Amino acid sequence: MKNSSNILLKQYKLHQKMQFQNFDILIELIDTLLLTKQVVNVAIDGNSGSGKTTLSKILSKIYDCNVFHMDDFFLRPEQKTKERLEEVGGNIDYIRFKEEIIDNLYSNHKFQYQIYNCKQMELTEFITVIPKKLNIIEGVYSMHPTLIDNYNLKIFLSVDKDEQSKRILKRNGPLMHERFINEWIPMENKYFKQMKIREKSDIVL
Repeated sequence: MKNSSNILLKQYKLHQKMQFQNFDILIELIDTLLLTKQVVNVAIDGNSGSGKTTLSKILSKIYDCNVFHMDDFFLRPEQKTKERLEEVGGNIDYIRFKEEIIDNLYSNHKFQYQIYNCKQMELTEFITVIPKKLNIIEGVYSMHPTLIDNYNLKIFLSVDKDEQSKRILKRNGPLMHERFINEWIPMENKYFKQMKIREKSDIVL
């Protein structure tokens, strides 16, 4: 493991306030998949503030891989109908993610996708993707039922309620913290519970 990866891992452990004892197991699982599969897709789902983005950064320092963020695929304003927002797991554009990302991962050709900017509330930057053997998909809703069968390894990260609140407040500030607590986290928890995301994961941290 490179020095930069060791530093990131230490930061991750500190962030989690726990020993990441399963990290070596996780690396072994990925290494085994890379030896046996042509394309390896790894999903990292879990609670807001649980360290999903940090873990994806650690893995990207260890492996030559592509990293995709579910935050880039939230619904655009015109898609936020009452019916869609009442759908469990429906506040992510899982159709666009499958068409623009999942369907292209097996093509072995360069492709592009567009980022949804939550602040501007529109699709903005185009990202060009060069195919790689390992792909990390991180973020809440990455294991949506329309996507979950496309992953070789499914990771779920959890965090207790009080620690989650502290992290989000520090990371996002008081205004966004209120929205997380009252709006987004209840939607996430309903998705985790009704779709049994934790139970369907291969490894829980």
